[in-house]
Amino acid sequence: PKPEGVPPDAFADFDHIETINSIRAALETDGHQSVFIQADADLPYALKDEKPDICFNIAEGLGGDAREAQVPALLEMLKIPYTGSRVLTNGISLDKTLTKRIWRDRRLPVAPFQEFSAGDEPLRPELKFPLFVKPAREGTGMGVDMKAVVKNDKEMRERISYIVNTYQQPALVETFLPGREFTVGVIGRRDAKMFSRHPEWYEKDGFHRFPILELDSSRSVTPNIYSQAAKSKDVGEEGAPGYVCPADIDSELEKKLKHFALRAHLLLYALDVSRTDIRLDDEGNPRLLEINTLPGLTPNYSDLCLQSA
Repeated sequence: PKPEGVPPDAFADFDHIETINSIRAALETDGHQSVFIQADADLPYALKDEKPDICFNIAEGLGGDAREAQVPALLEMLKIPYTGSRVLTNGISLDKTLTKRIWRDRRLPVAPFQEFSAGDEPLRPELKFPLFVKPAREGTGMGVDMKAVVKNDKEMRERISYIVNTYQQPALVETFLPGREFTVGVIGRRDAKMFSRHPEWYEKDGFHRFPILELDSSRSVTPNIYSQAAKSKDVGEEGAPGYVCPADIDSELEKKLKHFALRAHLLLYALDVSRTDIRLDDEGNPRLLEINTLPGLTPNYSDLCLQSA
């Protein structure tokens, strides 16, 4: 049961047992033996009992503004190898403001943004309405609905207050981007071709860029907003976004999107896998939204799986 006082979409990023069973089946098909270990307060004891050779980590963590780093930190303390990004990367990537600051300082394109902790801070002059307001440290579209787009100062202050009080964290305010939305998946690492059982999957640099997926929210339950409610719909269900893969874009834009996604991945020292969301501004220029270093892996549902189908 959901505890009292938590946001309405709390635990939206937790995996269902069907996802876990699908991952186990994929691992065992490739010749591995697997066991499912629940990432709760008993995890340290379960790991000591099972003594795994390696952990395929999909744990989102339990509470806190760096919760996705909890299990990697524990695995490192116990000297257990694991897949995916390390502690620091998972801690940073959940913090959308910090991630954007890193990208901006390294000249990756992001929309103007500002973090609000109290709600009464003055709005920076480079931010022009309409604006987009969301929790600074959540994923899976949590805290995003039709009220996320604000058209004036009153609406903005009300939305910031809602985010701060409901999610107990700062609100990220950024220029609303009206253009098309894409997500770009990356797997691999520099030495992937040398150590992978499937070297043919990777390009010369050790990475594989998945075909670009376009997210068409124009007819979703939240038009033009890729919200938690929209993400929770099955593909093809009424109110679900449209998913187009590969996206119908010219080669120049495709090259830019894949370049930005890999740069975003490398600048955060991400490992093995990531998925970067990018949206076009009113002039058609790509702007990075966020990166997911623990992308969902639900077959026929999660964005990364749709790209790999």
